[in-house]
Amino acid sequence: MAAISLRNVIKRYGHGAKANQVIHGVSADVKDGEFVVIVGPSGCGKSTLLRMVAGLEEISAGEIAIGNRVVNDIEPARRDIAMVFQNYALYPHMSNFDNMAYGLKIAKVPKEEIKARVDKAAKILELGHLLDRKPRELSGGQRQRVAMGRAIVRQPQVFLFDEPLSNLDAKLRAQTRLEIQKLHRELGITSLFVTHDQVEAMTLAQRIIVMNAGVMDQFGTPEEVYARPATTFVASFIGSPPMNLLKHAPGVRPGMILGIRPEHLTLDASGWSVQVEYVELLGAERLIYGRVGDEQLVVRADESQPAPVAGDTVKIAARQDKLHWFDAGSGKRAA
Repeated sequence: MAAISLRNVIKRYGHGAKANQVIHGVSADVKDGEFVVIVGPSGCGKSTLLRMVAGLEEISAGEIAIGNRVVNDIEPARRDIAMVFQNYALYPHMSNFDNMAYGLKIAKVPKEEIKARVDKAAKILELGHLLDRKPRELSGGQRQRVAMGRAIVRQPQVFLFDEPLSNLDAKLRAQTRLEIQKLHRELGITSLFVTHDQVEAMTLAQRIIVMNAGVMDQFGTPEEVYARPATTFVASFIGSPPMNLLKHAPGVRPGMILGIRPEHLTLDASGWSVQVEYVELLGAERLIYGRVGDEQLVVRADESQPAPVAGDTVKIAARQDKLHWFDAGSGKRAA
């Protein structure tokens, strides 16, 4: 296991005036044994950042260290990392055993040790009964477990996951998330996990890096990112539904943005007037979509509250201890 250090990491494509900078001075320290998720929308630079840690992309400026070793100029095979990809990257003509063992065979690890390592990984991932089959005989979730097994047997210092759950359906994604959490508890290997899905980030991470247009907007625990978002981007990206961001609601000063999460609003006769546009029923709770003045707003209401319908006008109040204030110009947190 090893810590990962990023120091003012920059990535540019091209040179001179035509250079396109896609990573803008990212600095972060990932602790030894920590599980950190890099999350953000498509094109924000999260996979590029991961690939620079892996050595699959050159660093334009800055420094990346794994353990106590700067790896900027070290080839991927010598960085002591293992990577799990979105598309599994399994050899279709090989058995699952041979897929998991392939890297060890190339490294000329003795056969007895290869078998011991593969059997141990297969036991952790509950793949023992599938080792003789080919990848095409497995479900998507099982193939992803084989890919994780191939990473485990290498006994690396660092695991890198590049959107490994994107090709799975919702049920398999939830199941595989649990398996990844279990795997990290058992092995304790430092892990960087890239995803565009904020639910994956919130459920898997010990800490989260939120990327926005090549910039690290925030690095904190799931609780910190949810409870004290550093920017309006983080506020709107983390949470489902996202935080309401209001410029013109009653009490909002010029140049400021009020943030309030849907779950921190309640139906209250003393509050703002909201014109209900539509209501979504989600079992024991409902989402109320409406407008306060010219701005849209979402309220998460439980079954104990009255159920309005489209066209109603209701009164909404916010919990005063859950208000967030942002500067309208910079988008940064003010209070």
